[in-house]
Parts: sequence; C-alpha cells; structure tokens
Amino acid sequence: MTADARLVLASASPRRLDLLRQIGLEPDAVCPAPLDEARRRDELPSDLARRLAGGKTALARERHADAYVLGADTVVAVGRRILPKPVDLAAARRCLELLSGRRHRVLTAIAVAPPGGEARLRTVQTTVGFKRLDGGEVDWYLASGEWRGKAGGYAIQGRAGRFVRSLRGSYSNVVGLPLFETANLLAGLGYPVNAMPGPDG
Repeated sequence: MTADARLVLASASPRRLDLLRQIGLEPDAVCPAPLDEARRRDELPSDLARRLAGGKTALARERHADAYVLGADTVVAVGRRILPKPVDLAAARRCLELLSGRRHRVLTAIAVAPPGGEARLRTVQTTVGFKRLDGGEVDWYLASGEWRGKAGGYAIQGRAGRFVRSLRGSYSNVVGLPLFETANLLAGLGYPVNAMPGPDG
C-alpha cells in the first residue's frame, strides 16, 4: 500500500485523535459513528468493547470504503461490573467510590478495516489500582469536572493520575487508545505507519 493511503478515525474522542497524532498519524477524516452503547444482557466487558469498536468501524466504512477505518471503544470494569460514562455528579461519585482502594480493568477494543479487506480486532487490557480515596479527595476531583464523558468517571492523564498507585499494561490504553497495538494492527494490514509528512505537511 502506498503512502497516500487514507486513514479515517471512527471516533468523536479528542483523546484518541491526540494519541494518534502523538505517534505521527494524522487521520484524513474523523467520522464519528454513534451507537447505542447499552450493555446487552450477560455481555462481558470485553465483548461489549469489541462489539462497539467493530460497529463503529463498520458504520464509518460505509462512507469511506476506500480508506483504512479505525474504530475503538474503551470499557472500565470492576469484576464483571461495567462502569458507565457518568452523566451527573451522583453517578461520577458512585464510580469513584467503587474504584477507591481497589484494582479495576480498562479494556480497549480496536478494529481496523482496510480498503477491500476484512476488519481485524484486537483487545488490550490494563489493570489499574487506585489508592483509597477519602471524601475530600472525591469532592475535589468531582469539582474539577474531568469526569464528564470519561469511562469509569476519571481521566488518568489529568488530576486522577494522583490516585493511581499501580498500573500493569499500556498507559495509553487507559487514556483511550493502546498505541503500540494500534500501530502494529495498522501496519499489519498495510497502512504506512512510518510514512512521515513532507515539509509542507
């Protein structure tokens, strides 16, 4: 595949866009593919992430059949329990109280569909341990507003970084996109991940 291959990001997440740019990948288009993210009955966290990542990629591919389409979805889980993206302070507080003093899993599924080929999926898991949070710390974090739109109600790249006492696995996965695995998946399907832009971009 030549260096003029097009890359489409099937996600509205500014964090995923920033992460791709961090490793020198600039999508030619961003094509959010909103799906109903409700968990199906008895659906495991990893299965939910894979279904949503694959669904986003498939929807975006309908509009960009000639491009490499990358979709992803991140799920935060404590055991089999999936934590939401809180929509209000009460829900965010429940997330932080559940995460306090214990380990949880962050699972991101990535799906890449190459032009004219079948999509491939990969799931990456990181285990994160939080310190025990007191009421003042919870209130302090909630007041920051960082919890909005974040799976599990926190952003590890922000103020919540001070709560993390252990991390096993990919850090960028917790932010929203495992960079090592994403680059390898794209490269394995023929996308020129090492092509550098010229002086004019």
